[in-house]
Amino acid sequence: CTHYLFIVVVAVNSTLLTINAGDYIFYTDWAWTSFVVFSISQTLMLTVGACHYLTFTGVPGAATYYALIMTVYTWIAKGAWFALGYPYDFIVTPVWLPSAMLLDLAYWATKKNKHSLILFGGVLVGMSLPLFNMVNLITVADPLETAFKYPRPTLPPYMTPIEPQVGKFYNSPVALGAGAGAVLACTFAALGCKLTTW
Repeated sequence: CTHYLFIVVVAVNSTLLTINAGDYIFYTDWAWTSFVVFSISQTLMLTVGACHYLTFTGVPGAATYYALIMTVYTWIAKGAWFALGYPYDFIVTPVWLPSAMLLDLAYWATKKNKHSLILFGGVLVGMSLPLFNMVNLITVADPLETAFKYPRPTLPPYMTPIEPQVGKFYNSPVALGAGAGAVLACTFAALGCKLTTW
């Protein structure tokens, strides 16, 4: 029971993160900063849940199945927001599937070696998800265009975003997200495995 509750909690939280990650207002104001933050958060949510699911079932393919659960939850949630008139594109949701497949591959190719899953799987997910996320962003309606189409009230001064430092990190949010994600995903992969044998 606890196991399935965990899956639901993580998948629902992943859905909430995705909804915020696709927020056109957030992207209009924060651009690369939000891309890096959300890429890392998506990486970690996917890694911890998928690794727990993989080690709990012992079946390669469970990570992809878990990513599919996250995708379906997100479609349902986005559908509800879309019905309320919020401008969302459905195409942005399956971003976790290819990264989850790499996680499954690491587990399967090393004959279900948990430590290889943590090290290789974590690095693969961490480095791949920001890349897939950027491919997804290219397919999304332009945030600035959307923001003009759906105007919002003026923000009070304390809510006005600070301009991100665009010139830092070679101006590559994918590289920054992938580097940070690869390091952190290994830790979260270990946490996901540990949750199975708590």
